[in-house]
Amino acid sequence: MEPFSAVEVIRAKRDGLRLTDAQVDWVVDAYTRGVVAEEQMSALAMAVYLNGMDTDETARWTAAMVDSGEVLDLRTDRPTVDKHSTGGVGDKITLPLAPLVAACGAAVPQLSGRGLGHTGGTLDKLEAVPGWRARLSTAEILAQLADVGAVVCAATEDLAPADRKLYALRDVTGTVESIPLIAGSIMSKKIAEGADALVLDVKFGSGAFMKTVDDARALARALVGIGVSRGLRTSALLTDMSVPLGRAVGNAVEVAESVEVLRGGGPADVVELTVALAREMLALAGLSEVDPAAVLASGRAYEVWARMIRAQGGDPDAPLPTPGHVHVVPAPATGVLTGLDAYAVGVAAWRLGAGRARKEDPVQAAAGILCLAKPGDPVVEGEPLLELHTDTPQAVPGALAALAGAVSVADSAPARGPLVLEVVRG
Repeated sequence: MEPFSAVEVIRAKRDGLRLTDAQVDWVVDAYTRGVVAEEQMSALAMAVYLNGMDTDETARWTAAMVDSGEVLDLRTDRPTVDKHSTGGVGDKITLPLAPLVAACGAAVPQLSGRGLGHTGGTLDKLEAVPGWRARLSTAEILAQLADVGAVVCAATEDLAPADRKLYALRDVTGTVESIPLIAGSIMSKKIAEGADALVLDVKFGSGAFMKTVDDARALARALVGIGVSRGLRTSALLTDMSVPLGRAVGNAVEVAESVEVLRGGGPADVVELTVALAREMLALAGLSEVDPAAVLASGRAYEVWARMIRAQGGDPDAPLPTPGHVHVVPAPATGVLTGLDAYAVGVAAWRLGAGRARKEDPVQAAAGILCLAKPGDPVVEGEPLLELHTDTPQAVPGALAALAGAVSVADSAPARGPLVLEVVRG
């Protein structure tokens, strides 16, 4: 006999009530066991999205998600530090960051996810590398951490299984942007990983789930607070996601850009954020004397990348997938590009096949967008501005519709704010 019914819990949150600890524990466990159906959890997620959760509810929700599975111990001889991004457009930072921090002497267990809405997923990107596999056992993760120092993979089946189910459900039910659900999702997985420290990249702007700085700061404080309360050294960077990060948005195109960064090149904003996050991770790991910028320039991070890819069955030297169709979007006027809306570009990439509309949908490895100019760059009317990559040409009109109004050109561009606005520490 179940102590509660799903309908009673849904009604409580629908009516703006605080869920009791017992209700939270039960509904998360019952959903994991299949007693609470997908449509019922969808309704509850929407009620949480609309009515929120207080601090204690969110902490209890997170603890219940952790308790739905096993808690790992991924510590090695090196200090162990992880990173998580709340998601952005062109946010491929994990790809160069994990091998960079490993090359600096830390161990990086990066258990990652797939795309949510208009933002790309790290696993979807890496699966563009021929042969690379996302699924590793706990023993394989530990062995790779000890040997290579970095692993980017899917969470094991037993790690916060409630979150794995809910993560996919949120993506297709319009409930991604809820601060309690985001906080519970992120921190349940990170706490269950058993790392020594965690750095969060909390994004704000049109391409982020948190549109305003205030909302991003509130989320950052919630995340850091949960981490510190569980004894996890935690900090968060607030970073700008009003324009796409780098010039590549999609899957294979973002892998290619990440390799450029690891080889000492790549877009300046990708390099800047990679180094900033690496510095914070190394500080929490007790390795602040190491300069990640110098390590990146030395090529040692690329060597770790190649070893990391090979360890997971991939070929770092193999050609990446190329699209069956490329559509060029020209600049609408001559002048300086003043705006390139990140959300619009993200939706366009999603419509081209880089993301999924349903949780069971596949993604196209070659789908995405190349931004041939970024705000502040000069453009000439009729010259190429964006390249749309897809294997389904019939998706192009939908992508172009998403880009309507996304581009602005003027005689001059105002100065942009900083990429990293502030750091929130416990």
